[in-house]
Amino acid sequence: MVIVSDYMEKVNSTSGQTFVLLELSGGLELVQSQNTGNFYATSRKCRIPSTFNVEVAKRMIGSQIEGDIVRVEVPAYEYTNPNTGEILTLAHSYAYRPKGSMELLGESQIEIVKEGNNQLNYQTA
Repeated sequence: MVIVSDYMEKVNSTSGQTFVLLELSGGLELVQSQNTGNFYATSRKCRIPSTFNVEVAKRMIGSQIEGDIVRVEVPAYEYTNPNTGEILTLAHSYAYRPKGSMELLGESQIEIVKEGNNQLNYQTA
């Protein structure tokens, strides 16, 4: 089971049209830090496109959907931890898999392109 935990607007870089992504979060996981060896709590997240406007997306937060978020191997990319500034090289992403399906939906490599007028613009990294 996953939960809709957030939403965001994304601007299509080709058409310039804005659409809404839903952020899905999985269950609680304990992960061991490679640097310190300490455990910390986290959850897998990914984003899927929707046909909703912002008002409907806001109401979807907290909704549960059957399925899970799975790790997907991808070409290596750099990720900057926003809290520490540490640059990591990762070779995985996360995607949503509906219950009973092998199809994967969504992505988790999103970066902010610019901020302005209270709207964040995103592009796939």
